[in-house]
Amino acid sequence: MPNACRDKRPWPLASRWRQAQTFRSIISMAMTTMIFPQCRFSLLSLCLLACSAPVQAADVMIIWPAGWEVESLPAAADAPSQPSVQVRQRAVKNDQSGNPLMVMELTQTRLTPGHEVNVQGVLLEMRKAVQVNFAKSGFQSVCTHVRDAKLSVVPALETTCTVTQNGVHVLTQTLVAAANKEKAWSLSYAGSAEGYAANKDEALQIRESLRLDGEP
Repeated sequence: MPNACRDKRPWPLASRWRQAQTFRSIISMAMTTMIFPQCRFSLLSLCLLACSAPVQAADVMIIWPAGWEVESLPAAADAPSQPSVQVRQRAVKNDQSGNPLMVMELTQTRLTPGHEVNVQGVLLEMRKAVQVNFAKSGFQSVCTHVRDAKLSVVPALETTCTVTQNGVHVLTQTLVAAANKEKAWSLSYAGSAEGYAANKDEALQIRESLRLDGEP
């Protein structure tokens, strides 16, 4: 019947819209899991981040390729007892419809003099937070063992998590932590199963192009 035909036509578009909205919420959750455990680390003097502070381009430089939309992140006052977060930058790569394919976020923190960061401990806590937060929202996640890596020229550790729902691969997220005697860095990039696979090489190029700690 004509009415039945009219009722059926909008559903594919509605379904795609709901999928896009769901994925936006998943991406938001992925980046949030990176922020909150690090705030806890600051209280424990592990300090990979606390809250946002103004960007200082002399300390870190990210060369965002064409097609990445840089987001302005809210700033917050630093507590006197906490290390200073100098940089927090995030960028999103969208498809032609404006849906996110991948999100990257980098944080740089100045360490308290004499403090030595347990990078592996920080990364394990980040990984745990990812798994716990996704589980609370009905998602399952499996993360790789921590492996050696580099963030620009700084030795780092990283892990990659695969997030599923009802057996369907919905998101992949990589977490990276690095530190030297003066500063610590955390990097996260996440995307849909297809978006991550398609943009992984570009994400690695961005990692390699980072200029940390005023290096030339």
